[in-house]
Amino acid sequence: MRESMTLIKQGAEAKIYEGDFYNRPCIMKERFIKAYRHECLDRSLTQQRLKSEVRAMLRCRMKGISTPTVFSTDLDHGIIIMEKIENAVTIQEYIDSCKQKSPGALNDVMTKIGEIIGLMHNNNIIHGDLTSSNILLRGPASDLDLVFIDFGLSHFENNAEDKGVDLYVLERALLSTHPELDSLFESILNGYKSGNGAGYQEVMLKLEEVRLRGRKRTMVG
Repeated sequence: MRESMTLIKQGAEAKIYEGDFYNRPCIMKERFIKAYRHECLDRSLTQQRLKSEVRAMLRCRMKGISTPTVFSTDLDHGIIIMEKIENAVTIQEYIDSCKQKSPGALNDVMTKIGEIIGLMHNNNIIHGDLTSSNILLRGPASDLDLVFIDFGLSHFENNAEDKGVDLYVLERALLSTHPELDSLFESILNGYKSGNGAGYQEVMLKLEEVRLRGRKRTMVG
């Protein structure tokens, strides 16, 4: 099937292709062999991560969180074939288009993002790579749909530390691309509280600890 696909991206863990799966636009993610690891270990880790990725997307969908539909998996070759999210923009692109003309709408979207992350964490789903490129927006302005993608580093953990790290990664991603809009993350945290009210205070304490460690690393270099 790879022969009929177009390579669009290669990261540290996988190659990303796009094409069609039985006439449906799709994305194929292929985790490649790591030659520096023992063959059996590499195969085992690849299969575990692929299973976690698929399980996270399915569990999110069961909780009403939009993720790509999984069409097919191939554990032996480390392949997931999933729905291609069409007519969508990344949150990063949406912020760029909205920050001047519609700041109010921007804060509403950020609050909604926080609610969804809170719901995710309330169900012990850790995304592992929450960035403004891994959250997509699609649909008309009156009915925007947020779609979370790239669960390649996801896992399941009822751990405030991991949830705080998830939020910290997103905060750093937003500040690196839009440092002038520091209020965006506050809107996300406001939404997060309503999505994960029971665990909110503990996660906020861990988030502050993670921030402090990040600042120390920056000072030390």
